Amino acid sequence: MRGGMAITAALVVVAAAAESRWAELGREITYDGRALVVSGARRMFFSGDMHYARSTPEMWPKLIAKAKNGGLDVIQTYVFWNVHEPIQGQYNFEGRYDLVKFIREIQAQGLYVSLRIGPFVEAEWKYGGFPFWLHDVPSITFRSDNEPFKQHMQNFVTKIVTMMKHEGLYYPQGGPIIISQIENEYQMIEPAFGASGPRYVRWAAAMAVGLQTGVPWMMCKQNDAPDPVINTCNGLICGETFVGPNSPNKPALWTENWTSRSNGQNNSAFSYPIYGNDTKLRAPEDIAFAVALFIARKKGSFVSYYMYHGGTNFGRFAASYVTTSYYDGAPLDEYVNFDQHNTPKVEFRNISLELAPKSISVLSDCRNVVFETAKVNAQHGSRTANAVQSLNDINNWKAFIEPVPQDLSKSTYTGNQLFEQLTTTKDETDYLWYIVSYKNRASDGNQIAHLYVKSLAHILHAFVNNEYVGSVHGSHDGPRNIVLNTHMSLKEGDNTISLLSVMVGSPDSGAYMERRTFGIQTVGIQQGQQPMHLLNNDLWGYQVGLFGEKDSIYTQEGTNSVRWMDINNLIYHPLTWYKTTFSTPPGNDAVTLNLTSMGKGEVWVNGESIGRYWVSFKAPSGQPSQSLYHIPRGFLTPKDNLLVLVEEMGGDPLQITVNTMSVTTVCGNVDEFSVPPLQSRGKVPKVRIWCQGGNRISSIEFASYGNPVGDCRSFRIGSCHAESSESVVKQSCIGRRGCSIPVMAAKFGGDPCPGIQKSLLVVADCR
Repeated sequence: MRGGMAITAALVVVAAAAESRWAELGREITYDGRALVVSGARRMFFSGDMHYARSTPEMWPKLIAKAKNGGLDVIQTYVFWNVHEPIQGQYNFEGRYDLVKFIREIQAQGLYVSLRIGPFVEAEWKYGGFPFWLHDVPSITFRSDNEPFKQHMQNFVTKIVTMMKHEGLYYPQGGPIIISQIENEYQMIEPAFGASGPRYVRWAAAMAVGLQTGVPWMMCKQNDAPDPVINTCNGLICGETFVGPNSPNKPALWTENWTSRSNGQNNSAFSYPIYGNDTKLRAPEDIAFAVALFIARKKGSFVSYYMYHGGTNFGRFAASYVTTSYYDGAPLDEYVNFDQHNTPKVEFRNISLELAPKSISVLSDCRNVVFETAKVNAQHGSRTANAVQSLNDINNWKAFIEPVPQDLSKSTYTGNQLFEQLTTTKDETDYLWYIVSYKNRASDGNQIAHLYVKSLAHILHAFVNNEYVGSVHGSHDGPRNIVLNTHMSLKEGDNTISLLSVMVGSPDSGAYMERRTFGIQTVGIQQGQQPMHLLNNDLWGYQVGLFGEKDSIYTQEGTNSVRWMDINNLIYHPLTWYKTTFSTPPGNDAVTLNLTSMGKGEVWVNGESIGRYWVSFKAPSGQPSQSLYHIPRGFLTPKDNLLVLVEEMGGDPLQITVNTMSVTTVCGNVDEFSVPPLQSRGKVPKVRIWCQGGNRISSIEFASYGNPVGDCRSFRIGSCHAESSESVVKQSCIGRRGCSIPVMAAKFGGDPCPGIQKSLLVVADCR
């Protein structure tokens, strides 16, 4: 206890010294029990998470501009250790990983930055953001009071802080960074480390504060965050679940207000999309209620929407079973587009009011509803994927069958045991071949046998003597083990069993991550009534990755060492590479691939991996969790774009289409008592609609001022309707990129039904 008090006291002294130094420069940021204090003024901040590594530099200006237009004043991002230091001591801050450029763009558009350094981030990101080389550091224990881990963690955090200081990016230096985060949701695993856990928390806080950034530090989901570090909340309903700041001198901050959730097959719920699950969008009204409750009940003064733009898990950076599209249901979808409640009657002071089932309402004179969180003044849009190019010309496709390794002498490694997968592959590939020889004697009798394989990987494909015998896969919320139990035919003498073990992402969380094991655990053969013969300690050969990966057949330069064949000569094989070319669609709309006809694999465009696909794994709805795969325009050339796929489970590439994604229908539904948007200077509520991508409003599908029934997807005229509604809206909107219509009787030639609360519902087409 004395040690803990000493560390806390030291933290306070260091923080006070830093504040004094920055204050002399005329710019400082501190906090009190109510809010962050920026240059002497308390601020209420609305923030949104977007991750530079999940988008491209070409997308950043538009993303940030739209976030600002949406009312944000802070952009929050994690810092991903494994993209910046993929090899120990070798750093990468270029392209999608140019953190400084990303922050400068935020600053150029007049917004602040919340920098979540971690460096453990979780974030449904490969290995939780840790570089895999960390796994092989001798005697290391992640996220504990462990000297090897603390040394490497401190080196990276110091690297980032020093870079930010050198670039003048902290607020006291004139930059946009107003707060930083150290660690991430550690309290959830802290008990697993015993006494080492609290010691590590104190060390991490002391290390961070000691770097003297001039801005506060925070720890999310860490109720024992030492002073002066602020403990913050993550979750869906922090107005209900947050225990509050652990000191009266700290403000209530909400670092992750989840904007969507995924319903699992076992009724579990996640806030991120997973293969095999349907995604449930979180209603804006529900988010508004949660925010209002947090501010009212917890005196909250900082809310960050996670995610505000999810983006794309390019390459292999998605965590286990996480889809390539990340938080597509966020306010800004993957393509940088902005994306009916029951109203039961409530009795209050003998007055009957129609209120939403979960809402905070403000009443004027305890009678009239002047604001209700269930009535959010926001545009809704319906996006459309338009197939602009079909890749169905069989003559433009080439195929290459992945060879099944059968020669142990040509293996990358050999050993008399089953190797752990990630230790063997260093998490540089999803694939590891396990090869073993089994001698079948004539005296063994029946040539039909059972192959039994138990694995801690995610997918298994089995081959015997080069013949495919079966596959099995797991799921995010299913058991860790997957088991293949299948018939196979054996020949007399030596038989080769080749097992392809596949990871669909690496773990992103949990205690003792460095001890987690993956890959094949048990292999056995059973013939007739004989006991199962285990092969675990036989001589095994291992081939890391797929042949095509080693020869880089997914790049323009690496296509000559592989013998491609015409696709019409292809004999079906579950492991096949395909390639073709396509032209870039004209215009500015986002570009996607529709891979509904495929099974499971990975896809590259001009050598850039746009991620894993797994459309054959259907959600409970019967639909793929993801079928459209984003190709950033920055990856494309005007024509002859090289498309390469590796397919594990069949699929028909001739049905792939190149699509453009656009918002074709926009809608606004605003009540006359709605509060105008934050960025609005007027006091009259308005329906504001606008088309994206330079499109203009071509027609008005529906317009009604009165009490229209329904919402933006299903609508009709109610009992009260101004006959001038359609003409007024058309005059204001047709032919324009956007329009704004006041929700007031005078605009529509008078009150069509006095005494009835009115709203304006407009649905418009952008073509």
